[in-house]
Amino acid sequence: MKKVRELEKIVKGFANHRRIQILELLSNKPELSIFEISDILKVNFKTISQHVSRLANSGLILKRNDGSAVRHKLSSLGKSILMFLRTIE
Repeated sequence: MKKVRELEKIVKGFANHRRIQILELLSNKPELSIFEISDILKVNFKTISQHVSRLANSGLILKRNDGSAVRHKLSSLGKSILMFLRTIE
């Protein structure tokens, strides 16, 4: 079992409606850049960048360099968290 502080970091990583929206979006459309996420959700680029950074630091999404762009997709932990969130809807 993960240490309590590690669990807290994960929970804080998705404890925001925008970050949950980003998880849902990446579930349906993996490999999006921050610009694409920002455009689809109609949210400021800097705001999305901060949320994506928080999700990545929590281990919920993975980043991949693609030339000058960085692509994002759910990690296995991110997929598990999203499944959990869907059960409590």
